[in-house]
Amino acid sequence: MPQPHPELGLDHKTSLLSGRDLWSTESAEDAGIPSLVLCDGPHGVRRQLAEADHLGVHSSEPATCFPPAVSLASSWDPDLVRRLGEALGREARALGVDVLLGPGVNIKRSPLCGRNFEYFSEDPLLSGVLGAAHVEGVQSQGVGASVKHFAANNQETDRMRVSSDVDERTLREIYFPAFERIVEQARPATVMCSYNRVNGVHAAENHWLLTQVLREEWGFDGLVVSDWGAVGDRVAALLAGTDLEMPGNGGGTDAEVAAAVDRGDLDRAVVDTAVGRLRALAERVRARTAPGEADPGAQHALAREVAADCLVLLKNRERTLPLTPTGRVALIGEFAETLRYQGGGSSHVNATRVDSALGQLRAQLPDAHVDFAPGYDITGQADAVRLREQAVRLAEQADIAVLVVGLRESDESEGFDREHIELPEDQVDLIHVVAERARRTVVVLLNGGVVSLEDWHDEVDAVVEAWLPGQAGGGAIADVLTGRVNPSGRLAETIPFRLADTPSYLNFPGEQGHVRYGEGVMVGYRYYETADVPVRYPFGHGLSYTTFEQSGFQVSGTGPDTAKATVTVTNTGDRFGKHVVQIYVSAPRRPVSSPARELRGFAKVALAPGESTSVEIDLDRRAFAYWDITRDGWAVAAGEYQVQLGENAHDVVAHATLHLTGDELAKPLTMDSTVGEWFGHPAVGPALTEAMMAGMTEEQAAAAAENADAMRMIQSMPMRQFLGFLPAPLPEEFLERLMGMSAVSA
Repeated sequence: MPQPHPELGLDHKTSLLSGRDLWSTESAEDAGIPSLVLCDGPHGVRRQLAEADHLGVHSSEPATCFPPAVSLASSWDPDLVRRLGEALGREARALGVDVLLGPGVNIKRSPLCGRNFEYFSEDPLLSGVLGAAHVEGVQSQGVGASVKHFAANNQETDRMRVSSDVDERTLREIYFPAFERIVEQARPATVMCSYNRVNGVHAAENHWLLTQVLREEWGFDGLVVSDWGAVGDRVAALLAGTDLEMPGNGGGTDAEVAAAVDRGDLDRAVVDTAVGRLRALAERVRARTAPGEADPGAQHALAREVAADCLVLLKNRERTLPLTPTGRVALIGEFAETLRYQGGGSSHVNATRVDSALGQLRAQLPDAHVDFAPGYDITGQADAVRLREQAVRLAEQADIAVLVVGLRESDESEGFDREHIELPEDQVDLIHVVAERARRTVVVLLNGGVVSLEDWHDEVDAVVEAWLPGQAGGGAIADVLTGRVNPSGRLAETIPFRLADTPSYLNFPGEQGHVRYGEGVMVGYRYYETADVPVRYPFGHGLSYTTFEQSGFQVSGTGPDTAKATVTVTNTGDRFGKHVVQIYVSAPRRPVSSPARELRGFAKVALAPGESTSVEIDLDRRAFAYWDITRDGWAVAAGEYQVQLGENAHDVVAHATLHLTGDELAKPLTMDSTVGEWFGHPAVGPALTEAMMAGMTEEQAAAAAENADAMRMIQSMPMRQFLGFLPAPLPEEFLERLMGMSAVSA
């Protein structure tokens, strides 16, 4: 029979709710609360056993650096992400980590965000599905996950103080759904609140955010931990729902909490509840006390498999790729030898090993001549002219030139945002001159945030977006270039023609402590498709070395506001490949502005040549709903919805119409309701029209019936003002009866 835990004193309780040091919590072993280790990060375990720091300055224990979220999202494959999560959990357990700080599921509002490499997508559904798979994988190994950064944390500029000023509909439809799905589906052990303010209130002190929405609406039963250094007022944070302040601060804020309890400003029950959540977390993650095992070789092999499935073939003119097994290849670019494989900042992993694209490509093409030239310098110390000339000579002699270019780590990192989306000028110059001299040219991109392809895109034959592919990225790049792996990645974010085309361009990163989310729900492809703004490559785009046919697309209703989409996918090419089925929904006219289409379901299928499979994708109520601020809830408008099968967010290859009866959206009428709302009400409108016509002369009634423009002029006028313009007043009892009628029908 378990023994009851001894009662802890107030000072001991308060100390448990702030860190012992940078990465661990205080303990109360007799009370069933051991010290827990929380550790970065989303794509690799950054366990620091010696001198510790938060921003990656000091070294950490060797660990597998898996592809960051920017790469994972392009897989569109939750099963693959779940396997990666399992591997992360194994390694975390082996290194004595209880809670792994990740994944990051913030929306990519702007391509300039310096931390975009840690986030999945511009789309909340894709981010949520993959984020849930990540959490399920990690937590299957007895390690807690920490979903971050909640909420509306979409930039690094002034990140500790800036207020993200966002209307509630936009929060509910764009910036909350990934967190909501993960909380409800994957039950994360912890949620990490963000640094920024949300509509003026710091996230760590935001009761509406952490208690009303996260706990009461979504049912989160885990522990809320602060981002490191995010708590300004410890008492306010506890009242809001932040349980654990990290890192430790020598007990200074513990005394503030105890004093607030003694004064009566903070109920002791709030402290007890937070301590109870910490105890529950300890019981959950310490259920498996034995350290796990993580074989470095197997982990590295998985990292390579994952990275290869994440690469996106953007362009492949006249089947330039895959490379032939013989001939002469000019491999150009310092990153081909010194791989750029991860982002900078707190998630920086001390990789167990790093494969170069140069070494791996030579290993896979033993019968070819693979010559190498750095082409450019990432240190700023070498002779740029000499490097370029050497690269051009190799390109002229080769059958094909492969340029590996991208952003330096100093160009993008946690802590600052980018100022533009251009590649370094010396690399762009190199692409120009090589493309001019080489027979064929392939460009491989290594970058954590979207880069512009303009100025050089049309000069080259093929483009591979490799993102930041993790420590095994060199092998993954070689696998795709040689055709050992058929590329199956799809863009999880749009590649625009210009930075000025992006929806947040005029509002990012804000000013004077505020950033206004003026684009509302029109984020990413939602904006481009709705405003008819052309882009270089749309969300969901990606090519393959084989071909696929999608046929027999059908949509059937499964309930009053649910449906199922089915399609048959056939591999019509000559090699094994994977295809992503993408289902979008276009809504009818609604009381709110709506995107042209929104991703509402997807599935990735693997097929041998000639093989077919039937894919079914369920569309739940939320696939058709919008957030109605007048009702403080989700609503489905009545009408004809178009369910679309997309090759990507721009190219619709088939569609089906679905009629939904929707919700009764009529609201109870008041004297402040508009004339248009009164006359447009299905029950009240006819009765009101009849009463008004009865009080008019025959000439007045005829004139009113003919004067439609006058009605349009006054339809936005509140009813109380309109009544003053009538030739004869309407009885007050009659109006009260009509308002009662509207309340019943609503």
